[in-house]
Amino acid sequence: LQLIPKELYEAGRVDGANRLRQFFSITMPLLKPTLAVALIFRTLDALRVFDVFQVLMGNRMYSMASYNYYQLIGNRNMGLASAIGVIIFFLIGIFAVLYMRLMGVDKE
Repeated sequence: LQLIPKELYEAGRVDGANRLRQFFSITMPLLKPTLAVALIFRTLDALRVFDVFQVLMGNRMYSMASYNYYQLIGNRNMGLASAIGVIIFFLIGIFAVLYMRLMGVDKE
């Protein structure tokens, strides 16, 4: 927020925009790339969550990361574990593209 020039808000006030209009016309469009990156990282963290499922659920319920660990270490099934890793990679890529398209980040 500190990187947004104050002149933009002054120009908005001169044009008669109230605070709400300034937020949706100035602040949100300039924050969209930052929000898209934050959403991508949060999605990445959600798909990689391991410790909570491993500690609380054990082998009763798996996250994608803990299932990948179970297949690799528990079953020694390297092929399936590699496929799960690739699926996680593609899911993150799909979410990243969706976030960027829906937020209009690539239209600059």
